[in-house]
Amino acid sequence: MKFIAHRMIYQVSKKDRQINGEITLDGSKSISNRVLIIRALCDDDFEIEHLSTSRDTQTLQKLITSEDKFLYAGAAGTTFRFMTAYLSLKEGTQVLTGSQRMKMRPIGVLVNALRQLGASIEYLEKEGFPPLKIGELQIGKTNQIMIPANVSSQFISALLMIAPSLPRGLILQLSGKIVSRPYIEMTLKLMAFFGIEYEWQDDLIKISPQKYIAKNFKVEADWSAASYYYSIAAFSEYTDLQLNGLWKTSVQGDAVIAEMMKQFGVLTTFNRKGILLKKSRKPPPLTFEWNFLNCPDIAQSLAVICAGLGVKSIFSGLETLRIKETDRISALQNELKKIGVSFSKVQPPLTENDDQECFLIEGKTQIDRLIFKTYNDHRMAMAFTPLAMFDKILLEDSLVVEKSYPGFWNDLKKLGFLIKEKNQ
Repeated sequence: MKFIAHRMIYQVSKKDRQINGEITLDGSKSISNRVLIIRALCDDDFEIEHLSTSRDTQTLQKLITSEDKFLYAGAAGTTFRFMTAYLSLKEGTQVLTGSQRMKMRPIGVLVNALRQLGASIEYLEKEGFPPLKIGELQIGKTNQIMIPANVSSQFISALLMIAPSLPRGLILQLSGKIVSRPYIEMTLKLMAFFGIEYEWQDDLIKISPQKYIAKNFKVEADWSAASYYYSIAAFSEYTDLQLNGLWKTSVQGDAVIAEMMKQFGVLTTFNRKGILLKKSRKPPPLTFEWNFLNCPDIAQSLAVICAGLGVKSIFSGLETLRIKETDRISALQNELKKIGVSFSKVQPPLTENDDQECFLIEGKTQIDRLIFKTYNDHRMAMAFTPLAMFDKILLEDSLVVEKSYPGFWNDLKKLGFLIKEKNQ
């Protein structure tokens, strides 16, 4: 899809605050992308059911099977990082590049680690940033490396997935505080499903040389996508909403939202098809505090929920949000300000999170046919959409949701949302 298509503005509204229906959610992008890399590293093929239809996953599929020497990952951060490690195992030399925003997202930590393992990688423009020229990996001097764990879990996952295919395996030491730990656990659990044995003790992960075992696989639905429906339920007067494809024993860290949203009166019941959301009569809390270190992708959803309901909140664990598709901290500050809510950095309270940045959400919400920017960030678009439960809103670059959830707008229509196109 051409970037110019994203310039479309959608007007979103809902005639009432009643939610009743059934939605089958798309497959998890995080799981899909990991399983695609594992399949590419496997000697035998296997089927993947309910693969994510997201643009990022489609891009990864194409890049894995491409014979081209010049590969374009667009704005897909996970795709770029996973492909950087994967291409280091391929014969020959490839150039991997991305969008202008991708060229601003640091890759140096992963490149340094791969170089220590014997990879031949050159920066073609700015040191530490894409694009990259990636040559064939030679046996390095060591199979033991240290990597800072407080930057992006995707760097760690990229290394872990290629570890069984390395001539001497990998001993990976994680330095410092681990961000997004559930994503690392997800990677290791998926690798274990496909036959890989590993050890993880304290800050050391050991994986010996071994082969992936081909097995057919079904992808769970995306809990990150579910967060937008939890927002809608939180803003509703009545909700009876079935979300299909979610599992009680999930490997996704964002599944914590089911427990989190009890505070906002949204109750979750697991059933054979997925989950059923109901809205209780419980009023929202006066205050809310959460550390999003293990679930950063739902931070925007919760910020909008707290803002929309006027709940004074303290958020921490947002370290990785500045290096996503956009600077999500700045984007939240700009857009919440439009509804009279501040998102400001404050001194951390005297809690276990006192070594982290903390942000205070407070203010009186005023929603009156506002236009929200999305900053070419799919999660900004979807996180702010539920505010249409209160009044008509306008969203710029509305098609950016295709990055992770192409069916988002059609699914909202099934629930009675009115969506009108307004071209620029």
